[in-house]
Amino acid sequence: MRHADKQSLRNAYRLFESGDIDTFEIGTTKGLQQIHQQLFQGLYDFAGKIRANNISKGNFRFANALYLNEILVKIEQMPEAAFEQIIAKYVEMNIAHPFMEGNGRAMRIWLDMILKARLRKVVNWQHVDKTLYLQAMERSPVNDLEIRTLLSANLTGKIDDREIIFKGIEQSYYYEGYGSRK
Repeated sequence: MRHADKQSLRNAYRLFESGDIDTFEIGTTKGLQQIHQQLFQGLYDFAGKIRANNISKGNFRFANALYLNEILVKIEQMPEAAFEQIIAKYVEMNIAHPFMEGNGRAMRIWLDMILKARLRKVVNWQHVDKTLYLQAMERSPVNDLEIRTLLSANLTGKIDDREIIFKGIEQSYYYEGYGSRK
């Protein structure tokens, strides 16, 4: 794991250890920006800043930067009363991909904060297989049933369990190719 990735991982741990995460807005673009800022401060000049350039991954182009701010307002307004609604919002935010880098890591924390606040649950990420997750996310813009099913099967009510939170953060970095799964 590169130094920057280790620093970002330490920042993620600190975000929860300090309790700062509990002061962030839930389910908003601002809240996601706050998470991103904390994870990547000092590592990226654009930490917490909405991107102004277009980006893609493989053959998929994320939301056009020209319309990104309007798209984020619409996503923010999406309901989050039920699990299906929360996952739909998560999928839309993934399609938007508001940052130049670090979207997945910031958005998984953002998702857990919504789940915790609205349903008193979080995803036990250490039990979510990397390949199945990445494939489900890749297909989610067309149909979110696969990602809903995968994450639903791994929900836990242990919302304040330090091991579940920290192992989940480690798994999140593993999904992005940083480090190895323990």
